[in-house]
Amino acid sequence: MRPLLLLATLTVLVGVTLTVPAQEKRVHHQRDLSDHVHDDSHGYQYDHEAFLGKEEAKTFDQLSPEESKDRLGKIVDRIDTDKDGLVSHVELHYWIKHRQRKYIEENVDKHWKEYDQNKDGKIAWEEYKNTTYGFYLDEEFDDVDDKVSYKAMLTRDERRFKMADRDGDLIATREEFTAFLHPEDYDHMKDIIIQETIEDIDKNGDGKIGLEEYIGDMYSPEAGESEPDWVQTEKKHFSEFRDLNKDGYLDGSEVANWILPGEIDHADNEAKHLIHETDTDKDEKMSKKEILANWNMFVGSQATNYGEDLTRKHDEL
Repeated sequence: MRPLLLLATLTVLVGVTLTVPAQEKRVHHQRDLSDHVHDDSHGYQYDHEAFLGKEEAKTFDQLSPEESKDRLGKIVDRIDTDKDGLVSHVELHYWIKHRQRKYIEENVDKHWKEYDQNKDGKIAWEEYKNTTYGFYLDEEFDDVDDKVSYKAMLTRDERRFKMADRDGDLIATREEFTAFLHPEDYDHMKDIIIQETIEDIDKNGDGKIGLEEYIGDMYSPEAGESEPDWVQTEKKHFSEFRDLNKDGYLDGSEVANWILPGEIDHADNEAKHLIHETDTDKDEKMSKKEILANWNMFVGSQATNYGEDLTRKHDEL
C-alpha cells in the first residue's frame, strides 16, 4: 500500500550532486520481500521480487516467454538441492531467504567501497560524514536550497550510526554498518525505527501521529477525486486497532505495535503461497513441470516487464 521511501538518493543542488546512501527512509522490523502490494489479482510483481530478489527483478525487454521459462528451469535445478526432482517448502524457503540476504549484502558491498576511504576494513563516522556531506559541511549547507532538511538528515544519520555502533567507538565494523543501512534486520535498532517513523509522519511536530497525518502519509487526494474505499478501511484500522488508548493519536508504543507486529517470516509465507498456487497434484511439493506451467508467477518476460535475474547466467545466482 505504501512504498518504502529512500532516505536520500542523488540530489542535484546548484549544479553539484550530493550523494547520500540509498538507505530506506521508512524501515520495518521485519523486511517485507517487495515494495509492491501482494495482490495477485493485479499482477505478480511481489512474487517476482520475492523469488528473484529486488535488484534482480527489474524491467527488461530482451527475453521472450520461452527464454524466461528456459532459464527459470535452470534456477529450479539449483533450488532442488537434494536432486529429487521436486522443490520442497524447505528448499524454496531457503532460496527466498538467500535471495533477500544477497540483496542486503550487495547493497552493503556497494556502499562499503565508497565509504571505507582509508581501506582499513572499517567505516568511521567521520569517513561516512565527510564522504556524504563533506562538500557542504564547511559552508554549513549554505549552498543547499533546503538547508534545514539537509541538516536534519545529517543529525538523523549520526543518531542512527551511533545506535548501530555497539561498542561506541564511532567506527563501524561491517556488521555495524549493515545495521546502519538496514536497521529493520536488527533488534537493537527497533527504537530508531519507531523514532524515524514518527518523525516522517508527524507533520506538526507534537511527537505523535494523528489520524490526518496517518492517512496523509498514504494518500493525497487529487482535485475532484472521490476517496477510495481502502482509505475508509485505514481510518477504521486507525481507530479500532492502532489507537489502543483511544486518545486519537499514535504514541511510540502504539507505533511499535503497528510497525513491529512480531516475528513475521515473510519468506516462509511466500514459500507457502507459491507452493499453494503451483502444486496441482497437492503433494505439498512442486515439480519442475508444475513450476513451468505457472512460470509467470515466478518470473517475468517481455509481456510482464519483470525478470532481470534470468538475464544473468544461472550459475551466478
